[in-house]
Amino acid sequence: MTKFSEIIDIDKPVLIDFYYKGTGANINILKNVTAALGKTTKVIKIDIEKNENLVDALQIKGNPTFMIYKNGKMKWRQTGEQDASTLINLVQQYL
Repeated sequence: MTKFSEIIDIDKPVLIDFYYKGTGANINILKNVTAALGKTTKVIKIDIEKNENLVDALQIKGNPTFMIYKNGKMKWRQTGEQDASTLINLVQQYL
């Protein structure tokens, strides 16, 4: 399994959606973000239930929680629903 540090330590923005599968993940929103940003951004989803150690380490308390990393550093974090336009605009700040 890939380590979290390897996922976030790249020179392009990494948008992460920490979600709980029982709440209806933001699949369509993330598809729109991925379509708009293409290969300039890495978009990943992490299931809160399957990654409890990581969730504890990052002190994630709400669902969903979105984060943007670049070069291994957190640039932005927000808990709660976000629309595709907002996420696209936020990620574009770090391109």
